Amino acid sequence: MSVYIFSGFVLDLLLGDPAWIPHPVRLLGKLISRLEAVIRSLVPRGGRGLKAAGVILALVTVGFAYGATWVLLQLALAISPWLYAAGSVLFIYFALAARSLADEAGKVYRALEEGDCRLARRRLSHIVGRDTGNLDEEGIIRAAVETVAENTVDGVIAPLFYIFLGGPALGMAYKAVNTLDSMVGYLNERYRDLGWASARLDDLANWLPARITGLLMPIAGGAWGKDARRAFRIYRRDRLKHKSPNSGHPEAVMAGLLGVRLGGTNYYGGQAVEKPVIGDAVKPLEPADILEASRIMKTTAVLGILFFYAVALKFGFR
Repeated sequence: MSVYIFSGFVLDLLLGDPAWIPHPVRLLGKLISRLEAVIRSLVPRGGRGLKAAGVILALVTVGFAYGATWVLLQLALAISPWLYAAGSVLFIYFALAARSLADEAGKVYRALEEGDCRLARRRLSHIVGRDTGNLDEEGIIRAAVETVAENTVDGVIAPLFYIFLGGPALGMAYKAVNTLDSMVGYLNERYRDLGWASARLDDLANWLPARITGLLMPIAGGAWGKDARRAFRIYRRDRLKHKSPNSGHPEAVMAGLLGVRLGGTNYYGGQAVEKPVIGDAVKPLEPADILEASRIMKTTAVLGILFFYAVALKFGFR
Protein backbone atom coordinates (compact mmCIF):
# COMPACT_ATOMS: atom_id res chain seq x y z
CA MET A 1 0.00 0.00 0.00
CA SER A 2 2.89 2.39 0.71
CA VAL A 3 3.85 2.42 -2.99
CA TYR A 4 0.25 3.29 -3.88
CA ILE A 5 0.24 6.17 -1.38
CA PHE A 6 3.47 7.61 -2.72
CA SER A 7 2.23 7.29 -6.30
CA GLY A 8 -1.08 8.99 -5.50
CA PHE A 9 0.76 11.75 -3.64
CA VAL A 10 3.07 12.43 -6.59
CA LEU A 11 0.13 12.32 -8.99
CA ASP A 12 -1.64 15.00 -6.94
CA LEU A 13 1.45 17.23 -7.00
CA LEU A 14 1.76 16.80 -10.76
CA LEU A 15 -1.87 17.07 -11.88
CA GLY A 16 -3.87 18.84 -9.20
CA ASP A 17 -7.59 18.78 -9.94
CA PRO A 18 -8.22 19.36 -13.67
CA ALA A 19 -11.88 20.11 -14.39
CA TRP A 20 -11.98 17.47 -17.13
CA ILE A 21 -11.26 14.61 -14.70
CA PRO A 22 -14.47 13.30 -13.05
CA HIS A 23 -13.93 13.69 -9.30
CA PRO A 24 -15.73 11.54 -6.69
CA VAL A 25 -15.96 14.52 -4.31
CA ARG A 26 -18.30 16.17 -6.81
CA LEU A 27 -20.41 13.02 -6.75
CA LEU A 28 -20.46 13.19 -2.95
CA GLY A 29 -21.58 16.82 -3.17
CA LYS A 30 -24.49 15.85 -5.42
CA LEU A 31 -25.43 13.00 -3.07
CA ILE A 32 -25.45 15.36 -0.08
CA SER A 33 -27.63 17.86 -1.94
CA ARG A 34 -30.12 15.15 -2.93
CA LEU A 35 -30.26 13.72 0.59
CA GLU A 36 -30.75 17.18 2.07
CA ALA A 37 -33.67 17.84 -0.28
CA VAL A 38 -35.30 14.53 0.66
CA ILE A 39 -34.79 15.14 4.38
CA ARG A 40 -36.28 18.63 4.24
CA SER A 41 -39.32 17.33 2.37
CA LEU A 42 -39.94 14.63 5.00
CA VAL A 43 -38.81 16.11 8.33
CA PRO A 44 -40.45 19.09 10.05
CA ARG A 45 -38.31 22.19 10.17
CA GLY A 46 -36.09 22.51 13.24
CA GLY A 47 -35.99 20.54 16.45
CA ARG A 48 -34.86 17.05 17.33
CA GLY A 49 -36.25 15.50 14.16
CA LEU A 50 -33.94 17.52 11.95
CA LYS A 51 -30.99 16.84 14.27
CA ALA A 52 -31.66 13.11 14.07
CA ALA A 53 -31.93 13.41 10.30
CA GLY A 54 -28.54 15.16 10.34
CA VAL A 55 -27.02 12.10 11.99
CA ILE A 56 -28.54 9.89 9.29
CA LEU A 57 -27.26 12.23 6.57
CA ALA A 58 -23.72 12.00 7.92
CA LEU A 59 -23.79 8.22 8.39
CA VAL A 60 -25.26 7.51 4.96
CA THR A 61 -22.82 9.80 3.15
CA VAL A 62 -19.71 8.57 4.94
CA GLY A 63 -20.86 4.96 4.71
CA PHE A 64 -21.51 5.33 0.98
CA ALA A 65 -18.06 6.84 0.38
CA TYR A 66 -16.31 4.05 2.28
CA GLY A 67 -18.48 1.23 0.96
CA ALA A 68 -18.46 2.31 -2.69
CA THR A 69 -14.68 2.72 -2.69
CA TRP A 70 -14.14 -0.67 -1.01
CA VAL A 71 -16.50 -2.48 -3.37
CA LEU A 72 -14.98 -0.92 -6.49
CA LEU A 73 -11.48 -1.87 -5.38
CA GLN A 74 -12.53 -5.43 -4.56
CA LEU A 75 -14.11 -5.76 -7.99
CA ALA A 76 -10.90 -4.41 -9.52
CA LEU A 77 -8.85 -6.93 -7.55
CA ALA A 78 -11.09 -9.77 -8.77
CA ILE A 79 -10.31 -8.73 -12.36
CA SER A 80 -6.60 -7.96 -12.01
CA PRO A 81 -4.06 -6.98 -9.33
CA TRP A 82 -2.86 -4.28 -11.72
CA LEU A 83 -6.36 -2.82 -11.96
CA TYR A 84 -6.58 -2.85 -8.16
CA ALA A 85 -3.24 -1.03 -7.94
CA ALA A 86 -4.36 1.58 -10.47
CA GLY A 87 -7.68 2.08 -8.67
CA SER A 88 -5.97 2.46 -5.30
CA VAL A 89 -3.58 5.08 -6.65
CA LEU A 90 -6.46 6.92 -8.30
CA PHE A 91 -8.57 7.08 -5.13
CA ILE A 92 -5.57 8.26 -3.10
CA TYR A 93 -4.95 10.94 -5.71
CA PHE A 94 -8.60 12.01 -5.47
CA ALA A 95 -8.34 12.29 -1.68
CA LEU A 96 -5.46 14.79 -1.79
CA ALA A 97 -5.57 18.46 -2.77
CA ALA A 98 -2.14 20.06 -2.30
CA ARG A 99 -1.58 21.03 -5.95
CA SER A 100 -5.14 22.29 -6.55
CA LEU A 101 -5.03 24.39 -3.36
CA ALA A 102 -1.74 25.97 -4.40
CA ASP A 103 -3.03 26.55 -7.93
CA GLU A 104 -6.21 28.29 -6.77
CA ALA A 105 -4.32 30.44 -4.27
CA GLY A 106 -1.84 31.31 -7.03
CA LYS A 107 -4.68 32.58 -9.21
CA VAL A 108 -5.67 34.99 -6.44
CA TYR A 109 -2.06 36.16 -6.13
CA ARG A 110 -1.71 36.79 -9.87
CA ALA A 111 -4.92 38.82 -9.96
CA LEU A 112 -3.61 41.00 -7.13
CA GLU A 113 -0.28 41.43 -8.87
CA GLU A 114 -2.19 42.63 -11.93
CA GLY A 115 -4.03 45.14 -9.73
CA ASP A 116 -7.40 43.51 -10.39
CA CYS A 117 -9.05 43.18 -6.97
CA ARG A 118 -12.41 42.34 -8.55
CA LEU A 119 -10.93 39.30 -10.28
CA ALA A 120 -9.04 38.37 -7.10
CA ARG A 121 -12.30 38.42 -5.10
CA ARG A 122 -14.00 36.22 -7.69
CA ARG A 123 -11.15 33.71 -7.69
CA LEU A 124 -10.99 33.78 -3.89
CA SER A 125 -14.69 32.91 -3.69
CA HIS A 126 -13.85 29.50 -5.21
CA ILE A 127 -11.79 28.47 -2.18
CA VAL A 128 -13.38 30.23 0.83
CA GLY A 129 -16.84 30.15 2.38
CA ARG A 130 -16.92 33.78 3.50
CA ASP A 131 -18.36 36.69 1.52
CA THR A 132 -15.68 38.15 -0.74
CA GLY A 133 -17.54 40.91 -2.59
CA ASN A 134 -16.40 43.81 -0.39
CA LEU A 135 -12.92 42.67 0.64
CA ASP A 136 -10.03 45.09 0.18
CA GLU A 137 -6.58 43.85 -0.82
CA GLU A 138 -5.54 43.10 2.76
CA GLY A 139 -8.77 41.19 3.36
CA ILE A 140 -8.22 39.14 0.20
CA ILE A 141 -4.67 38.24 1.21
CA ARG A 142 -5.72 37.36 4.75
CA ALA A 143 -8.52 35.11 3.51
CA ALA A 144 -6.22 33.34 1.05
CA VAL A 145 -3.50 32.74 3.65
CA GLU A 146 -6.05 31.49 6.18
CA THR A 147 -7.63 29.04 3.75
CA VAL A 148 -4.24 27.68 2.66
CA ALA A 149 -3.32 27.17 6.32
CA GLU A 150 -6.62 25.47 7.22
CA ASN A 151 -6.62 23.29 4.12
CA THR A 152 -3.15 22.04 4.88
CA VAL A 153 -5.07 19.91 7.37
CA ASP A 154 -8.25 19.24 5.37
CA GLY A 155 -6.66 18.75 1.97
CA VAL A 156 -3.35 17.10 2.78
CA ILE A 157 -2.41 15.91 6.27
CA ALA A 158 -5.80 14.52 7.35
CA PRO A 159 -6.38 12.55 4.12
CA LEU A 160 -2.85 11.13 4.36
CA PHE A 161 -3.46 10.19 7.99
CA TYR A 162 -6.60 8.22 7.18
CA ILE A 163 -5.15 6.65 4.04
CA PHE A 164 -2.19 5.34 6.03
CA LEU A 165 -4.58 4.19 8.74
CA GLY A 166 -7.17 2.42 6.59
CA GLY A 167 -6.31 2.66 2.91
CA PRO A 168 -8.13 4.44 0.05
CA ALA A 169 -11.61 3.58 1.37
CA LEU A 170 -10.98 5.33 4.70
CA GLY A 171 -9.38 8.23 2.84
CA MET A 172 -12.54 8.68 0.78
CA ALA A 173 -14.68 8.35 3.92
CA TYR A 174 -12.69 11.28 5.34
CA LYS A 175 -13.34 13.28 2.16
CA ALA A 176 -17.05 12.64 2.71
CA VAL A 177 -16.77 14.01 6.25
CA ASN A 178 -14.96 17.08 4.97
CA THR A 179 -17.48 17.63 2.15
CA LEU A 180 -20.40 17.32 4.55
CA ASP A 181 -18.89 19.98 6.80
CA SER A 182 -18.27 22.35 3.89
CA MET A 183 -21.87 21.98 2.67
CA VAL A 184 -24.02 21.67 5.80
CA GLY A 185 -21.74 22.18 8.81
CA TYR A 186 -22.75 25.76 9.53
CA LEU A 187 -24.19 27.39 12.64
CA ASN A 188 -26.67 29.57 10.76
CA GLU A 189 -30.42 29.18 10.94
CA ARG A 190 -30.64 26.88 7.91
CA TYR A 191 -28.06 24.32 9.03
CA ARG A 192 -27.84 24.61 12.82
CA ASP A 193 -29.93 21.46 13.32
CA LEU A 194 -29.34 19.50 10.11
CA GLY A 195 -25.60 20.10 10.03
CA TRP A 196 -24.61 19.78 13.68
CA ALA A 197 -23.66 16.08 13.37
CA SER A 198 -21.56 16.73 10.27
CA ALA A 199 -19.77 19.64 11.97
CA ARG A 200 -19.00 17.61 15.09
CA LEU A 201 -17.83 14.65 13.02
CA ASP A 202 -15.48 16.93 11.08
CA ASP A 203 -14.11 18.35 14.35
CA LEU A 204 -13.45 14.83 15.61
CA ALA A 205 -11.89 13.61 12.35
CA ASN A 206 -9.49 16.56 12.16
CA TRP A 207 -8.51 16.68 15.85
CA LEU A 208 -5.29 14.68 15.61
CA PRO A 209 -4.30 15.69 12.03
CA ALA A 210 -4.58 19.38 13.00
CA ARG A 211 -2.15 18.87 15.86
CA ILE A 212 0.24 16.89 13.68
CA THR A 213 0.12 19.77 11.20
CA GLY A 214 0.85 22.21 14.00
CA LEU A 215 4.06 20.37 14.75
CA LEU A 216 5.18 19.78 11.15
CA MET A 217 4.42 23.20 9.69
CA PRO A 218 7.04 25.17 11.71
CA ILE A 219 9.70 22.74 10.45
CA ALA A 220 8.44 23.24 6.88
CA GLY A 221 8.60 27.01 7.25
CA GLY A 222 12.04 26.84 8.85
CA ALA A 223 13.28 24.99 5.77
CA TRP A 224 12.47 28.15 3.77
CA GLY A 225 14.17 30.51 6.20
CA LYS A 226 11.09 31.45 8.21
CA ASP A 227 11.25 32.01 11.95
CA ALA A 228 10.31 28.58 13.31
CA ARG A 229 10.89 29.65 16.93
CA ARG A 230 8.41 32.49 16.55
CA ALA A 231 5.97 30.10 14.89
CA PHE A 232 6.15 27.70 17.84
CA ARG A 233 5.65 30.62 20.24
CA ILE A 234 2.58 31.91 18.39
CA TYR A 235 1.31 28.33 18.10
CA ARG A 236 1.47 27.78 21.85
CA ARG A 237 -0.11 31.16 22.53
CA ASP A 238 -2.89 31.36 19.91
CA ARG A 239 -3.80 27.84 18.80
CA LEU A 240 -6.77 27.59 21.17
CA LYS A 241 -8.22 31.05 20.50
CA HIS A 242 -10.26 29.88 17.50
CA LYS A 243 -13.84 28.75 18.08
CA SER A 244 -13.04 25.67 16.02
CA PRO A 245 -11.02 23.09 18.01
CA ASN A 246 -8.76 22.57 14.98
CA SER A 247 -8.52 25.63 12.71
CA GLY A 248 -6.42 27.64 15.15
CA HIS A 249 -3.54 25.18 14.99
CA PRO A 250 -2.43 25.64 11.35
CA GLU A 251 -3.49 29.32 11.32
CA ALA A 252 -1.40 30.14 14.39
CA VAL A 253 1.69 28.49 12.93
CA MET A 254 1.23 30.15 9.54
CA ALA A 255 0.77 33.56 11.16
CA GLY A 256 3.97 33.05 13.15
CA LEU A 257 5.97 31.89 10.15
CA LEU A 258 4.86 34.81 7.97
CA GLY A 259 4.99 37.38 10.77
CA VAL A 260 1.44 38.55 10.09
CA ARG A 261 -1.84 38.88 11.94
CA LEU A 262 -4.79 36.74 10.90
CA GLY A 263 -8.41 36.63 12.06
CA GLY A 264 -10.80 39.52 12.66
CA THR A 265 -14.20 40.26 11.15
CA ASN A 266 -15.54 38.04 8.37
CA TYR A 267 -18.94 38.08 6.68
CA TYR A 268 -20.99 34.98 5.89
CA GLY A 269 -24.27 35.48 4.07
CA GLY A 270 -24.14 39.15 4.92
CA GLN A 271 -23.74 38.52 8.66
CA ALA A 272 -20.62 39.65 10.50
CA VAL A 273 -18.71 36.96 12.38
CA GLU A 274 -15.94 38.02 14.73
CA LYS A 275 -12.97 35.65 14.73
CA PRO A 276 -10.11 35.91 17.22
CA VAL A 277 -6.97 37.74 16.21
CA ILE A 278 -4.11 35.28 15.72
CA GLY A 279 -0.44 36.17 15.38
CA ASP A 280 1.54 39.41 15.65
CA ALA A 281 1.72 42.05 12.91
CA VAL A 282 5.50 41.98 12.54
CA LYS A 283 4.89 43.16 8.98
CA PRO A 284 1.80 44.04 6.90
CA LEU A 285 0.10 41.42 4.76
CA GLU A 286 1.28 41.49 1.15
CA PRO A 287 0.40 39.41 -1.95
CA ALA A 288 3.65 37.44 -1.76
CA ASP A 289 2.41 35.96 1.54
CA ILE A 290 -0.06 33.88 -0.49
CA LEU A 291 2.79 32.23 -2.40
CA GLU A 292 4.80 31.77 0.79
CA ALA A 293 1.82 30.10 2.47
CA SER A 294 1.43 27.73 -0.48
CA ARG A 295 5.12 26.88 -0.40
CA ILE A 296 4.91 26.10 3.31
CA MET A 297 1.77 24.02 2.73
CA LYS A 298 3.43 21.87 0.06
CA THR A 299 6.54 21.39 2.18
CA THR A 300 4.35 20.38 5.11
CA ALA A 301 2.73 17.84 2.80
CA VAL A 302 6.13 16.30 2.00
CA LEU A 303 7.05 16.21 5.69
CA GLY A 304 3.65 14.68 6.42
CA ILE A 305 4.04 11.74 4.07
CA LEU A 306 7.58 11.12 5.38
CA PHE A 307 6.30 11.27 8.96
CA PHE A 308 3.48 8.81 8.28
CA TYR A 309 5.85 6.48 6.44
CA ALA A 310 8.17 6.51 9.46
CA VAL A 311 5.31 5.76 11.85
CA ALA A 312 4.01 3.00 9.57
CA LEU A 313 7.45 1.36 9.43
CA LYS A 314 7.83 1.68 13.20
CA PHE A 315 4.62 -0.24 13.78
CA GLY A 316 5.10 -2.70 10.95
CA PHE A 317 2.45 -1.40 8.55
CA ARG A 318 3.06 -1.85 4.84
